[in-house]
Amino acid sequence: MTAELVRGQNHPLTGDRLEVRVAAERPVVAVATLGDADGAVRSRDRVAHPGSPVLPGLDVPRQPAAEHRLAVGLAALAEDVHRVYVALALPPAPAGPDRFGAFPAPVVEVAGPGGTPVVRYVLEGLDRESAVVAVELYRRQGAWKVRAVGQGYAEGLTALLHDQGLPEAAECAAEALRAAAGADGAAAGPPVPGEPAGSPAGAGSGGISYRHPGRQSTAAVATPPAEAGPADAPAPASAGPEAYRPVAGDATGWSMDERLYNQVWGMFEDLARSVAAYRSAVDFAEARLDQRLDEVLSDPRTRVGPAADAAREEARAQQAALLDQARSVLDRDLAQLAAEAEVVEHALPPAYARWDNPVWHAYQVPLERPLAVRLGDLRLPESDGLRIPMLVRLPLERGLWVDSGRPPGGVDPGLTDAGQRRRLAVECAVAVAARLLAVHPVGTYTVHVVDPAGAAGTALAPLREHGALKEAPAGARGVTETLERLTRRVDLAQMAVRSGVPDALPEDFDPAGQLLIVHDFPHGFDDRAVTQLRYLADEGPAVGVHLLMVADRAEARGYGPVLDPLWKSLLRITPVPDDHLADPWVGHAWTYEPPLVPAGSGVLDRVLWQVGQARRACGA
Repeated sequence: MTAELVRGQNHPLTGDRLEVRVAAERPVVAVATLGDADGAVRSRDRVAHPGSPVLPGLDVPRQPAAEHRLAVGLAALAEDVHRVYVALALPPAPAGPDRFGAFPAPVVEVAGPGGTPVVRYVLEGLDRESAVVAVELYRRQGAWKVRAVGQGYAEGLTALLHDQGLPEAAECAAEALRAAAGADGAAAGPPVPGEPAGSPAGAGSGGISYRHPGRQSTAAVATPPAEAGPADAPAPASAGPEAYRPVAGDATGWSMDERLYNQVWGMFEDLARSVAAYRSAVDFAEARLDQRLDEVLSDPRTRVGPAADAAREEARAQQAALLDQARSVLDRDLAQLAAEAEVVEHALPPAYARWDNPVWHAYQVPLERPLAVRLGDLRLPESDGLRIPMLVRLPLERGLWVDSGRPPGGVDPGLTDAGQRRRLAVECAVAVAARLLAVHPVGTYTVHVVDPAGAAGTALAPLREHGALKEAPAGARGVTETLERLTRRVDLAQMAVRSGVPDALPEDFDPAGQLLIVHDFPHGFDDRAVTQLRYLADEGPAVGVHLLMVADRAEARGYGPVLDPLWKSLLRITPVPDDHLADPWVGHAWTYEPPLVPAGSGVLDRVLWQVGQARRACGA
């Protein structure tokens, strides 16, 4: 559970590797300083900032952004470091706000080794301050704690560093802000389209900044013509996408896998905001056209005639110019993201890679579980084929549901043949299960299959034939026994955890993660089996038991609302592209594309053969 802190409160920390996450409504500069036992920062080599982002045990972002991730390794800090201060500063921005009180309060989270937030702190009460010490990690009697600080400085970063005892505070602050401005030339760009200068993004009817919050800009955004006024869209940048040279792993993290994971989701957030900015500009252009036309039509003297026609043409020309400007900026951002996606895709490990990625040709059964797994791709209508990997953290927080029903007006509503939908759905489930098996060390993950009617035999053949399954798929008679066994496993694990004796388990207890593929639900399931499925979906993920349902919700209508909690507890994916996923940032409807194996490819058989060989060699 995440602890909500207020100013002055503290909370204990566990583990050596932490991640400090910052979310703000405007790009901010992240700075971290290292203090001694007295809390003093004695020299500039104890300050991590965009111009010097890496210190032993500390890695801060290299440019201003609305969201940051700072990596902290407590065990790697020098012995005389007793405090780690995380500070935020507003970058130089003549056209934007120079105080934190001009936009909603930033939020800071500290996450533990597993990525789960430990504490959350909202920096409320800021006004004229342009720099603030957000949180402090401090050592007390050999243990580390985090304290919510929220100490702001109206005089800026220089005053903050001086207050911490840094002798060269002014020089260090100037270097940090100069490096931040150089890393993001658009930081001092024009006001947000459709928004008064100095107002927060997303407030009222304002727009959203065009700039990537976490990416280097290809060039500074040009100022709109004076005639257009501050509410118009910015002019396109002059530099082309070739000016941007992406690097795989260009994100914070303690391993390349973690850096790639953070980079992929940074790309996802960037695409979401870029498209939101474009849509906001389109809405503004249309609203402005309506306003100009209303002005022409409201006066009977200018309603008709050559002057009226000229006014209409001028209004439409201005709308077209705004749309062209907005599209040009979006195309620039898409080109930048496409270049980055091309580089990143080829650097992904098997757990993150598509099935057609060459990395699978060199696949070996891993020795450690990865940070996350790819469950498909995400795209937006405006993104012109740009796809962002959909990475989900491991272990899974909830089960999965492959919807074999007809999409209700989705991207591919023409798929009307029920048999074809079912076949694609089970193939999607097999591809997901095979990937989960492939990315776990041998013996740490077990897949069970329940197929009462035996209708999935052909699709399940790769799992059966290569020995990837621990046991044969359960038919109608095996449904009860399989569900009883997994339900008992969940009960035993929960009792052990709640009693504080996780090692006090029966000798026949299987500690491996469990995945149950349920095909063709609800056919062949009685009321007791339905109750057990709901129990496994709700309680199983916490102790390593997950469902992978292949089902058409419409066919389960006979159970009424009793199954609604089941569907809501599972992550719905589809065997065909469908726009059913929404992001938490701007609420886009993203098109999801399933992780199907390319037609005619033998990659699934090769990977499962190696998994089966490893299982047999270890007697798993």
